[in-house]
Amino acid sequence: MSADPNPQSAIQNPQLAPPPLRSPAALSRFLLVMVIGLVVDLWTKVWAFKALVFNQATVPHASGVGESVRVDSRTFELIPGWLHFHCTANEGAVFGIGQGNRWLFVIVSVLAIAFLTYLFATSGRQRFYQVVLGMLLAGVLGNMYDRIFHGFVRDMIWIFPQKRWPAWLTARLPDWDWTNNPIFPWIFNVADTLLCTGVALMLLYSVFAPHSSRPGRGEEDRSAGLSPAKS
Repeated sequence: MSADPNPQSAIQNPQLAPPPLRSPAALSRFLLVMVIGLVVDLWTKVWAFKALVFNQATVPHASGVGESVRVDSRTFELIPGWLHFHCTANEGAVFGIGQGNRWLFVIVSVLAIAFLTYLFATSGRQRFYQVVLGMLLAGVLGNMYDRIFHGFVRDMIWIFPQKRWPAWLTARLPDWDWTNNPIFPWIFNVADTLLCTGVALMLLYSVFAPHSSRPGRGEEDRSAGLSPAKS
């Protein structure tokens, strides 16, 4: 078998390009983004809990069933009134949803890792999409690590602390619960940021990316017996 005389053929014809799991470039994009995101997430958690937490205790759960972790933390005002760091122990999912379901979320995380790996394996040559998948994988791994080794997720990023909706707005709205609460009452971490940003970018990509460049399009064309047009 002779070598391909045209080294550009793999670029011109996506069918000849190696699949993502065998492509050094695709794997590098996917894994490098994942590693960077995971390192930043874990580093900020270690720093925040070492620098700000002065007491951590196990207390009876508010529901009366089982125990919960209580964290007492100082507040570091990076940008006073806008961006603070204050540690909390989150035993639920993003934004505190589903408190107390530790192992359920671990199982969901494992399934998410398998699904993200599948999406990467079928992503073809979609570089931006592979970067987004790396972000999502870093977010899943960062919070899964906490649930397995700490029993809760370490949160510390607090934006718009105690800021409330302006009176001129709430005066014109019905007496809804959210109008009486802070603008953004949640405390989160880097992993949550990666997950939410990754999901948003994936949705935007699915809407605005050219139809022929969306993940899986090449596989659909090949299964239908279609091939790229040749000049």
